[in-house]
Amino acid sequence: QVDLVESGGGLVQAGDSLELSCVASGQISGRTAMAWFRQAPGKEREFVASGRRSGGSPAYGRDVQGRFTYSRDNAKNTVYLQMKNLKVEDTAVYFCAAGTPILSQLASSSAYYYWGRGTQVTVSS
Repeated sequence: QVDLVESGGGLVQAGDSLELSCVASGQISGRTAMAWFRQAPGKEREFVASGRRSGGSPAYGRDVQGRFTYSRDNAKNTVYLQMKNLKVEDTAVYFCAAGTPILSQLASSSAYYYWGRGTQVTVSS
């Protein structure tokens, strides 16, 4: 069992930056990958970023590549999502997820077993 708690969401203006955090507790192994997904009203859940606890380059969704940065602090069991140059279309509930997906499944929500409750990010124009 893994519990995930997200924080850092809020209301910002377009062009601003924001950093989300996700703290994990429970059965976390070196094979664990932690990811960020987001879901806007009326839309499907979308992959944002993911990385493995054991290392390697993070993977990013196409719409956030170059603006968002995924990082982790294994000692704190925490992953971060630094979001820069936010756009109105980034408005969504951002979820943290954990699982043991193979490399080709890092962007697939079905590969993650555990999910946080989400944190709302609202970007105004």
